[in-house]
Amino acid sequence: MTIYGDRGKVIDVDAKPILRYLAVGAAAFLAVVVLFSSVTKVSTGHVGVLTLFGRVTGQVLSEGIHLINPFKSNNELSVRTQEIKESASVPSSEGLVMNLDTSLIYHLNPEKAAEMYQKVGPNYVQVLIEPNLRAAIRESTASHTANALYTGEREMVAKEVFDRLAVQLAPRGITVESILLRDIQLPSALKASIETKQQAEQEALAMNFRLQRERQEAERKRIEAQGIRDFQQIVAQGISPQLLEWKGIEATENLAKSTNSKVVVIGSGKNGLPLILGQ
Repeated sequence: MTIYGDRGKVIDVDAKPILRYLAVGAAAFLAVVVLFSSVTKVSTGHVGVLTLFGRVTGQVLSEGIHLINPFKSNNELSVRTQEIKESASVPSSEGLVMNLDTSLIYHLNPEKAAEMYQKVGPNYVQVLIEPNLRAAIRESTASHTANALYTGEREMVAKEVFDRLAVQLAPRGITVESILLRDIQLPSALKASIETKQQAEQEALAMNFRLQRERQEAERKRIEAQGIRDFQQIVAQGISPQLLEWKGIEATENLAKSTNSKVVVIGSGKNGLPLILGQ
């Protein structure tokens, strides 16, 4: 390459080193770009589903830093335990409509993450879980009365919802951990009727308890009276005229030995004993 100087001098410059430097710089820049494109990070509690030009490769990355094909894209899905709260109007077996608040505790199976992303997509909660949750709640409550749901069958309904969801969601990669029935709101008239019935049942139970206690007290008194009667019979059988006469003689002797002044009343009958009265 020929370059003319400021005084018309001709300067010969070799272009090969410059081109070489430019090529090295461009290569280094491309290497840095490729390196940064090949490094991906998966957040804590997530997995990364890799896609290549929009196609799911089936490769799933665990949390942390990974080197990947720079043409692949990393799509994160959470595998943490999550909660879905659902408030729905559901029917009872007698056709009454109740408001039921439910919580679903679940997590995504990491081994099914690629399949879930491919067949359902990242919005699988709205597409798959929530519709199945609503359907399971309605099917379960429809076989129970409103009274039973309000009083003692919540656990049974929760188990039925759990079983239905486990069957439907487990093959798709969703692990159902638990179902919680937080609140059941009945029509005000029905709720008042149920509460009145419960109060009457409680009062009946209290009355039965009092009657049982009175019967137990009467039985205790009968046993006590029987014991007193038996005791008196035993004592009466052990007292004879000879024993009474002997006890009278002992008492008379003891009174006679006393230094106090006395009044003596002579007894009557064959075995009459004197009665000594002190003054």
